[in-house]
Amino acid sequence: MNLEQRIEAFAKLGKFFKQFSTSKMEKDENSEFNPVLFDAFKMQIKRASEFNGWFTQENVLKSFESWSEALTIENLEKWTSNYQIDENTVPKKVAIIMAGNIPLVGFHDFLSVLLSGNNALVKLSSNDKYFIPLIAKFLEYYHPSFKNKITFTEEKLTGFDAVIATGSNNTTRYFDYYFRKYPSIIRSSRNSVAIITGKETKQELEALGEDIFQYFGLGCRSVSKIFVPENYNFDLLFNALFKFNEIINIKKYENNYDYNKAIYLMSLFKIKDNGFVMLKEDSSYTSPIATIFYEFYDSFENLLVKLETEKEAIQCIVSNENNLNFVKFGQTQHPKLWDYADDIDTFRFLLNI
Repeated sequence: MNLEQRIEAFAKLGKFFKQFSTSKMEKDENSEFNPVLFDAFKMQIKRASEFNGWFTQENVLKSFESWSEALTIENLEKWTSNYQIDENTVPKKVAIIMAGNIPLVGFHDFLSVLLSGNNALVKLSSNDKYFIPLIAKFLEYYHPSFKNKITFTEEKLTGFDAVIATGSNNTTRYFDYYFRKYPSIIRSSRNSVAIITGKETKQELEALGEDIFQYFGLGCRSVSKIFVPENYNFDLLFNALFKFNEIINIKKYENNYDYNKAIYLMSLFKIKDNGFVMLKEDSSYTSPIATIFYEFYDSFENLLVKLETEKEAIQCIVSNENNLNFVKFGQTQHPKLWDYADDIDTFRFLLNI
């Protein structure tokens, strides 16, 4: 398979994903893949929450929607056109250790390895172990050559040339030691932040709610902390976030809300609470579920210096200020193919192994 064929395969996958949206799951009778695969995907989407309570059907479908928008011929060609890809290079076997915090969180690494012409040796997270194998079956059905390029294992990883591993801050210390002799990308936990200036519209703050609540805040691109100017009126934020109040009806989220609220109250922490999310002043970036940390800033320029100093803890920054490095409100969960996790160019790494 050459690059053009690989791009076409993933564009076909993107088109297949379009059948699964938050508004409906509807079979396209003209799709050549549906007799074999549509029902398998539909069943797994419906059953996802049985295996992982955080994988609600809505959140799984939002992930499918996001990837269906990204996987187009235009996007794939734009992305890969930035690189010199030698089709005569012998493929390397790249081990991928996937996280499982949100649906399909490891798919970009999987996509990058295969699109770059390399072979994937995948170790799935126990929290998300059904969708990537289904995607592999789609690719193998589309082009049999993929059968020789994708391997899944639950055993000790062996026989690989490079590794991409994503985990917690604790597991990454183990990864750093275990894979020290191999070319590697090792990712640890990061969080995203939002800068509020006080000039936001209600629509912008509502969009921020998407960045906060989608995937229950479990993703590295989920906003877990906000920076606000001194004397900020938090009613503006709470009023805008009220449209997300039904999240408290999801039992797993409600349990976390109740538990964390009890801890704060027993510890005599001061919190701002609207019945489904709490705001707590805290210098940390990693907030518990149902909690948003906040911190005051005295000047925008000083805040930018602080964020630059602490950038290793931050995945992305949300703001309506005109800065190329900022993400617009409501867009954190819709990265482009070339928006790399931890700002590490995965594709270039794979081409240079």
